[in-house]
Amino acid sequence: MDWTLFIAEQWVLLSILAVLVAALVFVEGKRGGETLSYHEMTRLFNDDQALLLDVRESSEFSGGHIAHAINIPHTKLANQLSQLEKHKSKTVVVIDKMGQHSGVAAKTLKENGYQAARLQGGMTEWQSQNLPVVKA
Repeated sequence: MDWTLFIAEQWVLLSILAVLVAALVFVEGKRGGETLSYHEMTRLFNDDQALLLDVRESSEFSGGHIAHAINIPHTKLANQLSQLEKHKSKTVVVIDKMGQHSGVAAKTLKENGYQAARLQGGMTEWQSQNLPVVKA
């Protein structure tokens, strides 16, 4: 099939699909809470107003993570929220690899009474800025 012909004939449907995908991304992004730059996150943490929660798998966390971050994999977060109870007064900054799981994790936290935000760009952005990581 000639894709250019398909696109030319179905441009209305493709336009609607593009708008729906953009709307889904926007809505899901809002549900996961605000995103913080690494500057904003560092300021909050240094002012003792934030807890860093890394939701990557343990093997990825061990390979390099932000100092003082707590690791609870996103697949286990709902069952391990009690570990965070003493930090409920702080903003929980959710960190993952690139942002693929932080929205769902932040939503889970918010539904359970936590103030949550996501690190913009995740560990990929953190490391691309040559910021320090520790290995466990």
